[in-house]
Amino acid sequence: MMDAMREKKRSTRIAVGAIAVVVALALAAAGIGAAIFGSRTPAVAPATQGGSASESTYASEAIPQFHSSHDEDGDGIDDQQDMLDGVRAYIATKPRYGSKYYAGGYPDDGYGVCTDLIAAGMKAAGYDLRQEVADDIAAHPGDYDIATPDANIDYRRVPNLKVFFAHTAVALTTDTADIEQWQGGDIVIFDNHIAVVSDKRDADGVPYIIHHYSADQASYEEDALRNWGAINGHYRISE
Repeated sequence: MMDAMREKKRSTRIAVGAIAVVVALALAAAGIGAAIFGSRTPAVAPATQGGSASESTYASEAIPQFHSSHDEDGDGIDDQQDMLDGVRAYIATKPRYGSKYYAGGYPDDGYGVCTDLIAAGMKAAGYDLRQEVADDIAAHPGDYDIATPDANIDYRRVPNLKVFFAHTAVALTTDTADIEQWQGGDIVIFDNHIAVVSDKRDADGVPYIIHHYSADQASYEEDALRNWGAINGHYRISE
């Protein structure tokens, strides 16, 4: 009987030890995963993660949505609202992420990249981004780092759009603390990425961005303006 009890206690100790080893390995694996995928974690956590919304002094009604005085397509909706509605209509189609070359026009197979969202918003406002970029490259070739212009792809490259919007749009602040200057329908350019500012704001009044950057992204509209990376430009297509 005593031998059986000793054997039972020994088996229990072994089982507990095995569980401890499994837990330790799991924790170590989590640490390894964080190290591998750390580049996909925002450099600065969104403000809403730092406390509850009730701790914020922001009141959404204090920042009215900007509306442009210009209506390029004459549909009775101003450019700013058209831009915002256009990108929302685009992401509603749930475009798949894929960087392909398309000849003769805009992508039409359900695939796209970050720049295609901009083109969709511009088109909804009455602007042909593909043609307008081509025209601006022809007018100012020295401003673009392009050996051989190609209208099929030039408007789909972020560096080109940075130059184009600097030439044609209203330049605005890149300081995200100046929240009133960030309005739904604005365009924001990061390092090799471009997005549209949302009219949705976090608890501190900082707007979300609407963008398309990966086949794995959970949402096209995210609280990422402050933590995506360096902001290289902030533009509005009309005043």
